[in-house]
Formats: sequence, structure tokens, C-alpha cells
Amino acid sequence: MPMMYTVPQAHCVVIERFGKFSRIQREGLHFKLPFIEHVKHVEAWGPHANKRAYLIELTEQQTNTPTRHTHTKDNVSVATNASVYWRIVDPRRALYEIDNLPAAVADIALNALRSNIGTLELDAVLSERARLNERIAAELSETAAKWGIQFTRVEIQEITTTDETARVMAQQMDAERKRRAAIAEAEGRAMAEVRVAQAERDAMVLRAEGHAKALALLAGAEADYLNRLQQVTSRDNAAAILVASKYLTGFETITRNPADKVFLPSNFQALLTLPLDEPRGALPPAAGPRPGGPPSPAGPAAPAGPTAPTAPPPRRIQPPQEP
Repeated sequence: MPMMYTVPQAHCVVIERFGKFSRIQREGLHFKLPFIEHVKHVEAWGPHANKRAYLIELTEQQTNTPTRHTHTKDNVSVATNASVYWRIVDPRRALYEIDNLPAAVADIALNALRSNIGTLELDAVLSERARLNERIAAELSETAAKWGIQFTRVEIQEITTTDETARVMAQQMDAERKRRAAIAEAEGRAMAEVRVAQAERDAMVLRAEGHAKALALLAGAEADYLNRLQQVTSRDNAAAILVASKYLTGFETITRNPADKVFLPSNFQALLTLPLDEPRGALPPAAGPRPGGPPSPAGPAAPAGPTAPTAPPPRRIQPPQEP
């Protein structure tokens, strides 16, 4: 290596004098004393953080860890690897505090990954990958300060399981989907029953309100009808007429089915024969013989008409015979 040389930007060179650390030369034109000083070589680092075996890179580096098997909290074997991003902030510590910095970075990151996976179950490892990355990066910060490096982030690249575990996971996922489908179906059925019950309740309320309004209107009409009857006849006769009307309406209801047997009461006709009073405001009766007095000058009294027939005995109504 010549006595004078140039260090590129974002690189540095470590100078040793008599085998002891002397100084760090950063970008620019530099020189070294022959036979006394020499440049520290880092060819053991491989392709990471060095160029020409003596230029140390200060930019961010990426190290891919090898795949390693580990076990989760629920004793499931998984194979995992990660990608670690780091950069050198103190070249002196990076050279003299650790023998092979890139290999140590990969090992410590993989060990932290294994320890964190061991505290979680498989479902949590698969679903909380971002949180797991943050936990690993936080654990590596203390070691990074001692080695003169800085971990920027750690990314889990792949988590694989065995074929048997994959089949079990598929069965579990299928069972979980069926469980969710059953829950959704049960919730839908329950909601439908609730909606049907609410609709029936509303319908019953509406029917009851309609029936109540109809009864109120019917009661008002009957009261008006009774008041009008009382204007042309007595109060008792008006009530008797209303009762007879209800009686006939009841017979109309019970005789709708021709297959039913109906027995009429013996006082059916007597019920319909009501002693009506004279209408109010009617004309006076015609002239005729008064009881115990002389005949009327208008002439002899008209012969009495035929007497009203008596009520026939009740009849038994037979239903029509089927052919």
C-alpha cells in the first residue's frame, strides 16, 4: 500500500502504530509513516462493511441470517431466518471489541429471534410479526452500543413449519371458519326470530288498536241508535228492541255452518213480540166505544180481528244430508 492514498466518502481507515490503535482516517487525502504505521485489514469480515480489505464502510449494511429451527411456546417446530440492518458508528469498537463483526451480528440477531419466538404461541408468531421485529431490535440496542454499531431494524423473512404442522394448521383454520359460520348463522337466526316476534307484536298491537276503535265506533253507533229509538218509543221498549237485534245477530252467527245443529228456544217468538208504546207526537186514537159508555156516533165498532197465533213449539233443524 502506498504512503499516500485517498479514502472515499462514507469510508474510513484504521491506522495502527507498532500494532496498537493510532487513529482513524476518514474521507480525503491521507498518508502513513512507512515501517512504523500500517493499515488495519478487515478481510475476515467478508463482503460486509469493507472494501479492498482495509476500507471500512460507514453506510447501512444488510446481513441475512441463516435458517435455524426453533420451538414456539406451544411446542411447534418452526424454521426461521431474518434480515438485519445495521451500520458502524464507532470503527474502533467495531474492530477491537468483537472479532468478526458481521458474523456476530447475524448470530446475536438470530438468538434474539429464537428467544422471542419461544415466548409466543404459533398463532401469535404468525400474526404479530411486526411487533416481534420491534422487540428484537430493542433487545439488540444494548449490545450494539458496546460493539460500536447501530441496529436500525430487524425483519423476519420467513417462518416455515413441518408438513404435519401445516396439515394441522389447515384443519384448525377450517374448523375456525366453520365455527365462525355457525356463529354467524345462529346470530342471523336469532335476529330473524327477534324481527319476526317484533313484527307479530306490532301486528297484534295494530289489530288490537283497530279492534278497540271498531268497538268504540260500534258502541257510539248503538248509543246513537238507542237515543233515536227513545225519541219514538219508551226507554224500556228501546232497550228490548236492541236486545232482540243482538239476539237475531247471534243466531246469524251460530247458523253459518250447515253441519251444526241449532235448537231454537221456546220463547223465541215471544222475544220478538215486543209491546211497543205509541209513538211520541202521534195522532189521538180514532173515535170508538168507550168501556162502559154509549157507542160512538161514528157507527158501530169494527169487529175484532183474528187473535194472534201462539208461538209454535221449537223445531229441530237437521243439517242437509250429503248425497
